[in-house]
Amino acid sequence: MDTHEYQAKVILERYGLPIPQYGIAKNLDEAKKVIQDLNLSSAVVKIQVHAGGRGKAGGVKFAKTPEEILSFSEKLIGMKMVNNQTGPAGIVANSVLIADPIDIKKEFYLGAIIDRENAQAMIIASPEGGMNIEEVAEKYPEKILKIPIGLDGSLKSYHVMRFVKFMGFEKEARKQGAHIVKALAKAFIETDASLLEINPLVEDEEGKLHAIDAKLSVDENALFRQKEIASFYDATQIPNNEVEAALHDLAYIALEGDIGCMVNGAGLAMATMDIIELYGSKPANFLDVGGGANKEKVAAGFKIILSDPSVKAIFVNIFGGIMDCQTIAEGVIAAAKDLSVKVPLIVRLEGNNVEKGRETLKQSGLDIIAADSMNDGAKKAVASVKK
Repeated sequence: MDTHEYQAKVILERYGLPIPQYGIAKNLDEAKKVIQDLNLSSAVVKIQVHAGGRGKAGGVKFAKTPEEILSFSEKLIGMKMVNNQTGPAGIVANSVLIADPIDIKKEFYLGAIIDRENAQAMIIASPEGGMNIEEVAEKYPEKILKIPIGLDGSLKSYHVMRFVKFMGFEKEARKQGAHIVKALAKAFIETDASLLEINPLVEDEEGKLHAIDAKLSVDENALFRQKEIASFYDATQIPNNEVEAALHDLAYIALEGDIGCMVNGAGLAMATMDIIELYGSKPANFLDVGGGANKEKVAAGFKIILSDPSVKAIFVNIFGGIMDCQTIAEGVIAAAKDLSVKVPLIVRLEGNNVEKGRETLKQSGLDIIAADSMNDGAKKAVASVKK
């Protein structure tokens, strides 16, 4: 689950990271209150959305007067940001963060991730921070430092010393930098994060460090023990169909193809998407109904798929291990009738109670295209779209 910048800062402040004073505004009255409470004569105004690249998209403004702070706030609240991270639909910013500006001498990058190759939490750091860190990592890998994080969120002393030297911190910044990297590692583990990032971490003219931006993403499987972070969930930052899927405990991700997919099991779902591509079309979504789907879940899945106007056919690909194919067949029939499915519906069933399931589909009276295998189903789905 992603969080907003200001929510990530709430967490980081508790671990003693140096965060410049800030406030959040959802309207002009709240913006005026932030200016007054923080006694701001100038400020950085930033849209709050679940996506990066805000600066390049025009979502970050530097205001030199209180009047400019209000003017920029008015323009940015409600702004729709569209870039490669948001997709063509974009994301609307319902609030802005108004922060005390820092005189920046130098920018650094500091983050923590799960390194899947090494199956370990890892600190990632670079003396080259800012908007183009991805380019730095690609072109200048020698400017990227990786440090392993212990399971308890600790760092080895010699790793901390290496970090401070690598970043080029001097005098007071050395001590402050050591504290920041240790606090970030601890916060990463204790929040069950999948990503915790400060970009940029900056040094001011006096040699002091400040975390002027923050990003926190948390493993959704751990939200049951991260109650506060779970409360940060913002449904406005997620497509409506994904919000609806979450309500029914369905794993759904919208894509840009024309064949809707309903599958049980993540591995089978990915294989289904691949085989649709193989035969010349593109999946409109990833949808895993899970191993214990019932009629209601199937109906909800159909409704979500059909809410996408680009869907020209639906491919139901079910392997009944735990799941009963008869139950799936009944759910498909009920959903197809209730929702008046008008696009070609291709169904492949295999596994537990499959013969009854196939017979139920056959006797339904609906125009359902039966498939003998995943290969056969994918071919028929692509053919129906091209026809």
